[in-house]
Amino acid sequence: MGRSKGRGLARAAAAMLATGLVAAGTIVGATAASAAPGDESGQHQGGAVATLDGLKTYGTAQLNTGKGKKPQELPAGLFEMKVDGGGTIQTYCIDFHTPTKDGAKYLETPWDQSSLGANSDAGKVRWILQHSYPQVNDFDALAKEAGTGQLDAKTAAAGTQVAIWRFSDKADVTAKDENAEKLADWLEANAENVAEPKASVGLSPAAVSGKAGEKLGPITVHTDAGQVSVAPPADAAASGVQVTDKDGKPLTEAADGSDLYFSVPDDATDGSASLTVQATTSVPVGRVFAGLIKSQTMILAGSSESTVSATATATWAEKGAVPAVTAEKNCAKGGVDITASNTGDEAFTFELAGTEHTIPAGETRTVTVPVGEDEAYDFTITGPGGFTKNFKGVLDCETAGTPAPGDDTTTQTGSEPSPAPAASTPATEGDLAATGGSSATPVIAGVAIALVVLGGGAVFLLRRKKPQTSGE
Repeated sequence: MGRSKGRGLARAAAAMLATGLVAAGTIVGATAASAAPGDESGQHQGGAVATLDGLKTYGTAQLNTGKGKKPQELPAGLFEMKVDGGGTIQTYCIDFHTPTKDGAKYLETPWDQSSLGANSDAGKVRWILQHSYPQVNDFDALAKEAGTGQLDAKTAAAGTQVAIWRFSDKADVTAKDENAEKLADWLEANAENVAEPKASVGLSPAAVSGKAGEKLGPITVHTDAGQVSVAPPADAAASGVQVTDKDGKPLTEAADGSDLYFSVPDDATDGSASLTVQATTSVPVGRVFAGLIKSQTMILAGSSESTVSATATATWAEKGAVPAVTAEKNCAKGGVDITASNTGDEAFTFELAGTEHTIPAGETRTVTVPVGEDEAYDFTITGPGGFTKNFKGVLDCETAGTPAPGDDTTTQTGSEPSPAPAASTPATEGDLAATGGSSATPVIAGVAIALVVLGGGAVFLLRRKKPQTSGE
């Protein structure tokens, strides 16, 4: 799971630079190498979108390096995020050594697209969340159950975060407060593996295609909420496109497991439409939140009622290729899966990272694009009739890890608990993020600059291949 820092990270940085050189030789076309905050175009699979608002309730923890060095103190506790559309959530960190970025945008994310996907103790992290603060906010009852002395919000938050780090990052970490440490030990000893929670709301697949006169779908609703509202395409009155069930009955509400269809009139001109499902609900405890830019991965500990949504699109045409394209992180393969289907009567051909791919009429295929750990990606695929899809993000499938034996560097933590600004220059030792970072930060910055010079590193443009008579 973990990766070395210090000299180990420098070696990894050199490898990343080499990867950038190779990628630069195979790029069909490059775009910006970073996923800008606030731009979740094409990549969100539904659920809450939130902005980091800082570390709010925390105590002190100690990182034990095991090298005969004095333990390093760092803040440990609850972050808060503001949810787009209203509401707030509280989260703990599950990526110990990675800095936070002030104002970073986060997306609700399945476990298998995060570091929890390959962690056999992922369910124990959720158990801790269910049995400690803030889900249990009666401190006297929690102290009695755990056999600690007096607890308050700060010590309970610190003890809970320490217990989580022991499973999420395999970190040798203790709480400085005696009662917080007793709570951490009790949580660690009693934790059991429990299942991943459902998404607050999601749709699968996120894109479908077909011909006018057909019902395009099904698109299945996944939600932890009792019910979701269904919003039809914005121009439904003019286009005649409706959202229906399998029998063609128009829908304005749906539940978990419901199948939705786009009902496209026979005389509709070639085009596309989207539908949105929405609910006001509390996001389930244990949902992962991953940054659109590189920032500590979080796990949800508490939520007010928030507005959550998911969107799916449909494309139709009378003839030719009719593509539908989706993307999701594939942590098991170390890349991003681009899934393209073609319901048209001609093959759909596109280039991906210098390799041509053809989707015959009536078929669906998935191509995994290799992306380096912690690297940003930005894929655009185009097709007939102005079809275009863009997918941006950061592949963040592993915790940053602890220093390897023999490495000279140690984890650095800032004296203040507030996150480092997202757009700031690389911090120096002693002025890093709230709960993570290392003295290898300048190395990362150097690699990032090198990749920008090279034209974007692991950034590719996907496009429909045009006839050779076009001069391409």
